[in-house]
Amino acid sequence: MTAQRPLPSVLEGRYIRLEPMARVHLPALFAAIGHPIVFATGYGGGPAGYRDTEAGFLEWAETYYDWNNGNVYAVIVVGGPHNGELVGTTTLSDFAPEREFAHIGWTAYDPRVWGTAVNAEAKYLLLGLAFGHGFGRIQILADAINERSRAAISRLGATLEGIARRHLPRADGSWRDSAVFSIIVDDWPQVRALLEERLAAHEGRPVLYRSMPTAAPQHP
Repeated sequence: MTAQRPLPSVLEGRYIRLEPMARVHLPALFAAIGHPIVFATGYGGGPAGYRDTEAGFLEWAETYYDWNNGNVYAVIVVGGPHNGELVGTTTLSDFAPEREFAHIGWTAYDPRVWGTAVNAEAKYLLLGLAFGHGFGRIQILADAINERSRAAISRLGATLEGIARRHLPRADGSWRDSAVFSIIVDDWPQVRALLEERLAAHEGRPVLYRSMPTAAPQHP
């Protein structure tokens, strides 16, 4: 099967849905992820990328998200007391169909949904979409110092391939090392089963907000 970039569309899950993100979503996204703790260990280029006002966040978001070349999604809760509320964002991008390669990244969630079904189902939906469109290798990156994100990626069943040194600039001008993970199509049956098992553990329980953490937990 020849890999082909998926057309932007709504992806429906049991606990969340992924909607193609538009500028109209950005104020709600700021309310969800506009917290220093989200940027503390690398998101948005690290602490220097944080914007403490909605206007500043909207300006920053114009160049941070891959609006033109990526499938950028808003993460929306399905069911329960928070039904319809936006709790984060994630992107499928860097498409190279000739190499059957794509990248899941730009992912951040409201800290109050860390540790819920949100991240597992978002990855389940995106990986299924990518492999269903013929992609054979999906890359996921994290700042090497971001232990929380690295642990979360490992728990998906992704393979750590190594550390890319001096890989990307941070917002403060320093250079970050990136932990490089991948999930290939051969891994997908096992990864899919793992994610389905994790999601089944939440069966019958909607996404509920937790207390805002004061420090990043190891497993979001």
